[in-house]
Amino acid sequence: MPPKPSRSSGRSGRPYVICHMGPSVDGRIVTDGWPRSARLSAEYERIHAALGADAWIIGRISMEPYAGRAPLPPRARGRLPRTDFIARSDAPSYAIALDPSGKLRWESGAIDADHAVAILTERVPDRYLAFLRDRGVSYLFGGKDRIALPAVLRKLRARLGIRRLLLEGGGKINGSFLAAGVIDELSLLVAPVADGSVGTPALFDAGEPGPRLRLRLLSAERRPGDLLWVRYRVASAAAPARRRS
Repeated sequence: MPPKPSRSSGRSGRPYVICHMGPSVDGRIVTDGWPRSARLSAEYERIHAALGADAWIIGRISMEPYAGRAPLPPRARGRLPRTDFIARSDAPSYAIALDPSGKLRWESGAIDADHAVAILTERVPDRYLAFLRDRGVSYLFGGKDRIALPAVLRKLRARLGIRRLLLEGGGKINGSFLAAGVIDELSLLVAPVADGSVGTPALFDAGEPGPRLRLRLLSAERRPGDLLWVRYRVASAAAPARRRS
C-alpha cells in the first residue's frame, strides 16, 4: 500500500513539491500514439486527486489547451506596478502556469474549480497585466528577466497558503525544478510502453547537466492496465557528473 499523503510543507518555507508524471518505460512523456493512452490518463487523474495537493503547476505550452485564446486589449490603459496581484486567495485548489513573457490568453480565472495563477517576469507589457486583472487571473512576479523558482515557491506558500504542489511538466519545466533542487518527491505512473522515439520530450529536459538526485523508494504499486505507480523521496543531490576530457 502506498504511503499516506503528508500535508507538510517543503524546505525553507516553500511547498512540498511532488513531480507527478506518466512516462513510458524509456522516460518519454508525449502520449500521442501510445496504446491505451485513455487508460493512462484516467488513472493518472485518479492518482493526482489521491495525492491531496493544494495546487498544480505546469509550463506555458502545457497550459495552452486549458487557458483558451481570449483576445488581448489593443493597448494599455496606463502603467501598472510590477507587484503581485491576488484575485483570490481562498480557492480550494490552484492551477499555476509558468509564463515568463505573458503569452497565455486566459478565457477566465478558473480551470474547473481551480483558480488560475500566472508566474511572470517583470518584462511583460502593461496591457497583459491589465488583461489578467480583467480575467480574474492572479499573477506573481518571479524575477526581472528570468524566473527564480525558489523565490516563486516561497511566494506561493506565503501569499496563497500552498503547502503541497504537484509539478506536472513538461520536460523543460521539470528539468528547471530539478536543476533548482526544489523537487521533494517523484510520483511516476509508468506506462507499459517502450516509446523508442528520439528527440521527443522526456521526463527531465534540463539542458545543462545538473545535480544527480539520489532517490529513496517509497512504494511501487501495480495499477489497472499493467500500469506501475512508483514513488520516490528525494534523499539528496549528488555533485554533477564531471565531463570527460
